[in-house]
Amino acid sequence: MVDQSIRVEKSQSRKSKPNPNDLVFGRNFTDHMFVMDYAEGLGWHNPSIIPYQSLTIDPACMVFHYGQSVFEGLKAFRTKDGDIQLFRPEKNLQRLNNSNERLVIPPIDEEFGLEAIKQLVELDKDWVPAAEGTSLYIRPFIISTEPYLGVAPSHHYKFIVIMSPVGSYYKEGINPVKIAVEDKYVRAVKGGTGEAKTGGNYASSLKAQEIVEKEGYSQVLWLDGVHRKYIEEVGSMNVFFKINGEVVTPALNGSILPGITRDSVIQLLKHWDVPVSERQVSMQEIFEAHQNGTLEEAFGSGTAAVISPIGELYWEGHHLNINDGKTGELSKKVYDYITGIQYGKKEDPLNWIVKVEKKTEVKY
Repeated sequence: MVDQSIRVEKSQSRKSKPNPNDLVFGRNFTDHMFVMDYAEGLGWHNPSIIPYQSLTIDPACMVFHYGQSVFEGLKAFRTKDGDIQLFRPEKNLQRLNNSNERLVIPPIDEEFGLEAIKQLVELDKDWVPAAEGTSLYIRPFIISTEPYLGVAPSHHYKFIVIMSPVGSYYKEGINPVKIAVEDKYVRAVKGGTGEAKTGGNYASSLKAQEIVEKEGYSQVLWLDGVHRKYIEEVGSMNVFFKINGEVVTPALNGSILPGITRDSVIQLLKHWDVPVSERQVSMQEIFEAHQNGTLEEAFGSGTAAVISPIGELYWEGHHLNINDGKTGELSKKVYDYITGIQYGKKEDPLNWIVKVEKKTEVKY
């Protein structure tokens, strides 16, 4: 890092804010954005908070042709006292650098990245909605910007953070969703980019998602790309199953995204002394547990939805109704506690919250 002082340029034309009761996920964006450039030999430099605006970049930029990009997702929450707080943001910066390493993108200074996010949130704090279940979604991302048509790591990059006030990710809210198990397409394999948060992973999932949505399902449940029988994750979530009193989730194997909410769920369950294990889970095991009545609950976890109960799984012609299609007791307890921490309504026993505070060294 050449210069860690953040230049701030305030917007002279403020946008009108959307109705907090009618927020659509990822459609409206705040007044400002953070940008920082990278050049080989100079490193990350020129960190700035500027008015939200379009980018002007060369059509030969490598991101358009070879997909060298990574991103993250986290949220800012407004408490009943009006405080603004982040949930485990340092984990997002750590994971961003893990993705950077896989995509051959220079790492960012995690402490500085978090400070930049906090300053951006502070400047646009009026955009953090206060309505029940709403938050400010924060999207850091890095793209390769060198104008060069050649398959090689770029020598130039942009690190950008944009923000969007959001409501519930799923229209179902905390109500159970229907998930279809994918049996044709493959999301990732060990040794690929499945454990990195890179755009190509999501682009390759769109076809399967399009198909199941037409059939009335919210998401795809991906199986492993080799044997096509072991459960990996849902399109936008990690997945958990409660079988005969024990919560099980697929172990991280190199092709599953290490979700921050996933880790939070595991830690919380252990804190409550609920049996939880990370291991290989086959779809056949889930089917048999459903048949013999030991499959008690299933739910997904992720930043966007937090906890999303699964009311039905469709697999090889079988409709597996889970917990009579209702939200399970444990799913609801986990959701209520994590969101309670996020909104300052519950104790934070594991020290996950980071307060957003105005820094005196910022010069507007």
